[in-house]
Amino acid sequence: MLRQKGKLAPITQLCTLVSSTFNNSFPSVLRNPTVVVRPIVKMNDEDHWKTQKEEPNLDPIFKQKRILRSKVRKELKSMDPNLKTQQDNAIQEIVLEAPWFKHSKRLCAYISCNALREVDTLRILSEILKTPTKDGPLQIKKHLYVPRVEDKNRHMRMLNISNIDDLIANSMDILEPAPLDSHGNQREDVMQADLPVDLFLLPGLAFDKSGRRLGRGGGYYDTFLKNYQDLAKEQHWKQPLLVALSYSLQIMDEGVIPLTPNDVPIDALVCPDGVIPISPAALERMS
Repeated sequence: MLRQKGKLAPITQLCTLVSSTFNNSFPSVLRNPTVVVRPIVKMNDEDHWKTQKEEPNLDPIFKQKRILRSKVRKELKSMDPNLKTQQDNAIQEIVLEAPWFKHSKRLCAYISCNALREVDTLRILSEILKTPTKDGPLQIKKHLYVPRVEDKNRHMRMLNISNIDDLIANSMDILEPAPLDSHGNQREDVMQADLPVDLFLLPGLAFDKSGRRLGRGGGYYDTFLKNYQDLAKEQHWKQPLLVALSYSLQIMDEGVIPLTPNDVPIDALVCPDGVIPISPAALERMS
């Protein structure tokens, strides 16, 4: 569904469900990553907000979020594996065929973790890393930045990778970029890059069609996105498009997801039935 002027209007469905998986096309590091032990970062709302002073009492909101997270996690855990595969394939196909994705030259994207039951992004990442990417008659070189969690204080970086082999697995089997490349050089950090990001592909536990996003409680993405938006404003760059990937069961009714002052809204949702533009920027760029 497409949101326009405060009401919902039908949109053309942008994909058909695909039954086959893409696992055989992934490089071996994605199927059997080398486990590198790093500390497990525990994420919770209290850590996210303990230094914030804008609101004196956010406990009721934290409680609502915890209840909703628990509910969504249980539903994701019980999701039929065949349905999950179908929806993973459909969502990735929609993204890969979308003009707004094809035109994006610089992207930040999460690396999906099966244990967290996130929408699969492995085929998307593999396509981004192809050099160059074809957009009609044009050849577009894409640059990809992926997240690396540094500590328990909401400190996350987005580092450039040029190959799937640049990723290693932490103690939770979540793939991350090594801080140094194969030559021992520091990877480019998107916050120090000379050019702006066009598109963020974001994970989450729940979303609604007004742009609310429920994360896992650590505040890593909200903190990073706010900092990047401030940087873009300071540099007079066009703000990036914030697009979340969502299974059907993760889309909530409007008003169900509670908000805190630092929650960053998304611009659009991609679900198995198609694209849901939300913000004016998404309506303009995705039309």
